[in-house]
Amino acid sequence: MYNNIFFVFVLLILSCSTAKNVRNDDQNLVEFRNTYKNGFLQDPRSPLTKDDLQYLDFYDGNKDWTLTCDCKKVEKAKPFELPTYSGVTRTYIVHSDLSCLYKGQTILLKLYKNITQPINPLYKNNLFLPFKDHTNGETTYGGGRYINLYETEIQNEKIIIDFNKCYNPWCAYSDGYNCPIPPKENHIEMEILAGEKKYKGTYKNR
Repeated sequence: MYNNIFFVFVLLILSCSTAKNVRNDDQNLVEFRNTYKNGFLQDPRSPLTKDDLQYLDFYDGNKDWTLTCDCKKVEKAKPFELPTYSGVTRTYIVHSDLSCLYKGQTILLKLYKNITQPINPLYKNNLFLPFKDHTNGETTYGGGRYINLYETEIQNEKIIIDFNKCYNPWCAYSDGYNCPIPPKENHIEMEILAGEKKYKGTYKNR
């Protein structure tokens, strides 16, 4: 009898802990998306106004799309020109090779670094993950989506990729921007049902 009571007690503790972690994950995503939306209002180059923010749309948060990935640094990577949808290019290197496991399926990706000296030193550790997947042109923007990461997030050749935090390039809302085109090597042969969806507002011409 005492063993049964103890077992129930342990289950209650674990249940409360799991529920707390879920709430924390949900709150973290809410805060991330609020910060993301506010970013449009703080940047004078932004394609969206306060009235436009109501037309942003997202998948519900799903912890299954938070993946711990192997991250292997690419040594002596050569610079290359990454094209944008406007026709100009940006100089990047392949920073790391990623290998992520989602429900038994391996996703291979490249993580990039812009080697142009940033104006703001806070950006020197920025890494860039552009990708396309089978939702593009259906439920998400046809030109692909992005995830921002930092070199400091790589620990013991591992990094967490949270697809819930992927977002649209500004080209999804308006013309007049230089949005990098996700390279073929980052085309994922499955649906990434997470992150930002298609913009529901009117596309703008600048």
